[in-house]
Amino acid sequence: MITGSVAGVFYGEPRVTHDVDLVLAAPAKDAGRIAAAFPLDEFYCPPEEVIVQEALRPQRGHFNLIHHETGFKADIYLANRDEFHRWALSERQQVAVDDWHVHLAPVEYVIVRKLEYFREGGSQKHLSDIQAMRRISGDQLRSPILEKWARRVGVWEQWELLAAREAD
Repeated sequence: MITGSVAGVFYGEPRVTHDVDLVLAAPAKDAGRIAAAFPLDEFYCPPEEVIVQEALRPQRGHFNLIHHETGFKADIYLANRDEFHRWALSERQQVAVDDWHVHLAPVEYVIVRKLEYFREGGSQKHLSDIQAMRRISGDQLRSPILEKWARRVGVWEQWELLAAREAD
């Protein structure tokens, strides 16, 4: 499932991004298959043991893939035991992009994760993305679901501060 800035562009406004964030439901036993899917002569892919270690984390397990020729990076977040990832995967929507069909994270998930990234790093781009998503896709936003997850993940305060800033 696609999330992060690429999903933010879908729900909000276009902006430049240098990677794609993906949530993948893949148990540790699939690490070899994942590594084999990205030949080392074409991609940076961590060793199978690293993928296993990340898959076994209770939350926030992740690794990167980088295409050597273009430098394009994919941040892969493993759903496994993360309740919020699993919820988002169950609520993802299929969208058509040209001749491709991709799965997109729900807008509530994208907003809550961007609130987390803002809390952790302070980058204003996440707040700008959220404001654009609220302005453009606000009619899709299920407020009770957003509140539930923002409270569980611990970013409700950031959400309220953003809402107060927008009201000024």
